Amino acid sequence: MTSSPEPSGYLAGVSHHPSGVLPRRPPRRLPALLRCCHPEPALAVTAFVTALAVAAGHGPAGAAAVGAAVLAGQLSVGWCNDAADAARDTACGRTDKPVADGRLSARTVAAAARTALVLCVPLSLLGGPGAAAAHLTGVAAGWCYNLRLKHTPLSPLPYAVGFASLPVFVTLGLPRPAWPAWWAVAAGALLGVGAHLVNVLPDIEDDLATGVRGLPQRLGRTVCRWLAPLVMLAAVGVVVAGPPGPAGTAGRWLAVAAGAVAVAGTAARRSRWPFRAAMVVAGLAVTGLLWSGVGVV
Repeated sequence: MTSSPEPSGYLAGVSHHPSGVLPRRPPRRLPALLRCCHPEPALAVTAFVTALAVAAGHGPAGAAAVGAAVLAGQLSVGWCNDAADAARDTACGRTDKPVADGRLSARTVAAAARTALVLCVPLSLLGGPGAAAAHLTGVAAGWCYNLRLKHTPLSPLPYAVGFASLPVFVTLGLPRPAWPAWWAVAAGALLGVGAHLVNVLPDIEDDLATGVRGLPQRLGRTVCRWLAPLVMLAAVGVVVAGPPGPAGTAGRWLAVAAGAVAVAGTAARRSRWPFRAAMVVAGLAVTGLLWSGVGVV
């Protein structure tokens, strides 16, 4: 009796596998790595700050440099967050986290975070030493949150510092560096605190179960659900009322729209809608600046 010829190529791989089926392809790393960087807030913050740079007087090259530095900083903070939270996310069964479901190792994500941080330094320095110091302070605040402060009652502080540093980065990087207007910095800080509250809101129970007791976890879901829109509306109010001159009809309508989005977002039960609402409110605040033509210097 003659034996059948040995299969070759693709079929050989199928017939010789112990289970009789083709092994599952290894997961693609790049999409998973991009998922780990928290792409929605990273892209939103980059777009807002780039628009703010244009409004402040940066030319195309200057605005592009600002956007590149901010994106690098956001990527580093996002990847650092997922690397630092790998054990907690795995314990909570977070299937939306590539590290927790085994698509990536925490070591790979941590390496990506460090690489983005290294790139962030020369990109920030394109705006000058003062601008770089401001931006890198904000990025460092994000890392401090991920590695330590998220577990303490000071958890809103890194968000406030990080967002407040962005208008400072923009204006100190102008050809004629200047400090931003007080209301731009105050609005940034308030938006940061609001973003922190809504970002934590869907995960409060999981956080408490794994030992994370930042300020929102200590306050509880009900308090945060009411406090978050109030803080975000305060940020929009500062943008509308802070610049010299009357707010006008456009400013009032902006405040009404922001209020509706903030309340609807935090009332929604879907986990990501509160944070998306915060991004929309931030976008409305930046739109108010661009619409009124008021500079942040």
